[in-house]
Amino acid sequence: MPDTPKETGRTVVLGERELAIGFRLIGLKDVIEVTPDNAVSEFQRVMVPGTYNLVIASQSIRLKLSETQRSHADNSLNPLVVFVPTPTGEYEVESINALAKRVLGVTLAASN
Repeated sequence: MPDTPKETGRTVVLGERELAIGFRLIGLKDVIEVTPDNAVSEFQRVMVPGTYNLVIASQSIRLKLSETQRSHADNSLNPLVVFVPTPTGEYEVESINALAKRVLGVTLAASN
């Protein structure tokens, strides 16, 4: 009997209504619409290792996290956390160097 295919990583999206609607329209099923009151608790709930492989969260959630929670999210590989701009357009850009260090564990150095 052939091996049954294993489920590939699951992705979850957490964000404001507009963000949630956009990701639902492209076909993602695990989309959680958050409010300022429940954003941090929903974020903590999806960060349990083994539940999701990728967490896409609104930048507004990152701003609500404590320094410890933010550091954990930035250094997490399982699940990998990606923050996307809020529907209002306010966002904090992660540099390519910071992204490479966080995801790949390497530092990009400029050659002379």
